[in-house]
Amino acid sequence: MIKNGHHATGSDQRDEAGCSNYDMVHYGHSNQLRQAKAMGDYLIAGVHTDAEIAKHKGPPVFTQEERYKMVRAIKWVDEIVEGAPYVTTLETLDKYNCDFCVHGDDITLTVDGKDTYEEVKRAGRYRECKRTQGVSTTDVVGRMLLMTKAHHSNLVSFYYQQHADNFGKGPKGHSPWTGVSQFLQTSQKIIQFASGKEPQPGDTIIYVAGAFDLFHIGHVDFLEMVYKQAERPYVIVGLHFDQEVNRYKGKNYPIMNIHERTLSVLACRYVSEVVIGAPYAVGKDLLDHFKEPRKRGILKTIDSGNSLTTDDIVQRIIENRLQFEARNQKKEAKEMAVIEAMKRREQQDQSEAASEAAH
Repeated sequence: MIKNGHHATGSDQRDEAGCSNYDMVHYGHSNQLRQAKAMGDYLIAGVHTDAEIAKHKGPPVFTQEERYKMVRAIKWVDEIVEGAPYVTTLETLDKYNCDFCVHGDDITLTVDGKDTYEEVKRAGRYRECKRTQGVSTTDVVGRMLLMTKAHHSNLVSFYYQQHADNFGKGPKGHSPWTGVSQFLQTSQKIIQFASGKEPQPGDTIIYVAGAFDLFHIGHVDFLEMVYKQAERPYVIVGLHFDQEVNRYKGKNYPIMNIHERTLSVLACRYVSEVVIGAPYAVGKDLLDHFKEPRKRGILKTIDSGNSLTTDDIVQRIIENRLQFEARNQKKEAKEMAVIEAMKRREQQDQSEAASEAAH
């Protein structure tokens, strides 16, 4: 869920945006926040507590403290509200001086199946942004549980697609909001996420490389520490191709393919540029390309103070598999109930219109 609004202060416009689980923060969330920020000047993201998420959806993958820090690291976010209420009310918008809130073009429901944005929609203080195709938390969790490598390619295998379509879903129909379509990378997506800024004289160019898979709080802590190494840092992140990551990590890694990892890293406020398909070994040519000093002894080891790894996240998912499947089934059932109610209302409206026309 995302909320956004603006409030006039003198000649300045200030906008604020807000609330979501932001569990398994991925480039889909970042893209919603990017779109929300484009609607105003100041963006506030509200993040729910673990207790609120557990009550309405099921167990979160990350703790609320981890999620607070992940959302703060997204470069379009100006401020966050910790422990934001699950149901967005006019009182919430007024408390943070929001003119309106923003959410994706799917629906978010409470534990009893009510639209969490009903009140602000009625008041005309609701805006919508497009949901990012090809990604959802449900799908990402499914990739971790299905130990195949089909998600490395846009040419998704039938077996993987069948799994993606059925993971944790109920037997009666599929909700269009829960389903995931194919992700297709375009140059426009990269341009939207990239800063477009080149290093300036006086900048310290810092290069780091890795998989940066399932971009998580461990990566954020590391990149923040890297960013703090210089007064004017220009941080370049080299991303290894999927085949290279799979060579040194094995199993079904990376969970996210190179295109998805590119957007995830570009969304981080500590990153200036990304090298797509960076070499595993850093050579002279790469350093020269970014005008690095032509000297040796420039390697520095950074301790982020956070030991969380992508493996740890996968273990969290595996250990709680049944809970996550139950969570997704419950979400699907609520969405299907809303769809059926919408269909019945539409049929009733058509029937009443036909009856009036007959008279």
